[in-house]
Parts: sequence; structure tokens; C-alpha cells
Amino acid sequence: MSDDKKLPDSKISTLVLSIASTALIKMGLDPNNKEEKNMEMARYNIDLLEALKEKTKNNLTKEEEELLNSCVSDLQLQFIQLQGEQKEESK
Repeated sequence: MSDDKKLPDSKISTLVLSIASTALIKMGLDPNNKEEKNMEMARYNIDLLEALKEKTKNNLTKEEEELLNSCVSDLQLQFIQLQGEQKEESK
């Protein structure tokens, strides 16, 4: 690997944000990414964050826990809203 590009620090926040970004991309909510929507994969990534939340319970700093909780709840809300919109469109 080239030393020219510095990788982000290996922290829980980096992992959380990476998985959350993937969920957003799969929901079609990243304007910089033209990848096709895949709600099943979006749900999978949200589920990964839920599993991470459960497995790291009482093992995170306050800031890490807040980030993880915020990402999970925001993604769940967006997922539900998109599902509702898709149901309306299919009527």
C-alpha cells in the first residue's frame, strides 16, 4: 500500500460511519453516488449497526454511544420513510 494516502484512524466511529454511509448509498440518499437502490442491503447495514450496538453495550465512550444510537435511529427513520414512499408510488 502506498504511504501517499493516509487511512482514517481505526476507531469505532470510523466503522459506524462507514456502515451508515453504505446504508445511505443503498437507500439512494447519497447524491454523489449513482448506485442503484437496494433496500435489502440498506436494511442489512442498519441491522449490522444494531448488532454492533448490542455487542458493544457498556463498552463505548459516551460520544461513541451517542454516535451509534444517532446513526441507527436516523437510518431507521429514513428507511421507514422510503418504504412508505415506495408503497404510495406503487398504488
